[in-house]
Amino acid sequence: MNQLEQSPATVIDVPPQAGSEESLAHALQEVMQVAKSARGPRLEIDPHDVRRGLGRLVLTLVKLLHEILERQAIRRIEGGALTDKQVEDMGWTLMRQAEEIERMSAEFGLKTEELNLDLGPLGRLM
Repeated sequence: MNQLEQSPATVIDVPPQAGSEESLAHALQEVMQVAKSARGPRLEIDPHDVRRGLGRLVLTLVKLLHEILERQAIRRIEGGALTDKQVEDMGWTLMRQAEEIERMSAEFGLKTEELNLDLGPLGRLM
């Protein structure tokens, strides 16, 4: 049997005739089993409200990048690698980014906490 990796901890077995209707059904059944075993809310894109679902996906990624930038800024400040002007500029920029993320979230009818996903055994996204 061939194996498709779903995640580092999960392997899906696919029968040798991959591509046949039976093997696709088998793979789908395995994927559904993995999905059912996952804990917590998942990112769901509603086919009737694609704009909001896609907005949530994009804003979740933007929020993640913003969190990474904030942590990097703190490391650089604590390391003394920035001038006072650079620290001030970075602070204002990060603050404006956070405000814009909140504004865009409101535009899509999302709460900020909806941008945080539970990744099951990996923990929370942010």
